[in-house]
Amino acid sequence: MDIPERLNDRHNLLISVKLRRSGENWFNARLANLSPTGFRVQSFAKLEMDSIIWVMLPGFDARRAKVIWTRDHEGGCQFERPLHPAIFDHILRMNRIRARQQP
Repeated sequence: MDIPERLNDRHNLLISVKLRRSGENWFNARLANLSPTGFRVQSFAKLEMDSIIWVMLPGFDARRAKVIWTRDHEGGCQFERPLHPAIFDHILRMNRIRARQQP
């Protein structure tokens, strides 16, 4: 059985991020998984399918993404442009370091 490539690159994590919907203020959310092409976000705010959002990953400028699916207070999003491999690796590395530091 062939597994789609995006599943191979998806990494489970918990990272606090800022999200913004068009014309609205930034609000807190967290990523539950990440790949170079997208992410699953958990938020108190419900997201609408096919809407455009901006996500601010820790230490980086905001990136534009499209909401592909939603379920309650979760959404799957696709980056407008995939993350550069160095940025993707840096975020995963920082998440591992943070996880080891927590009791």
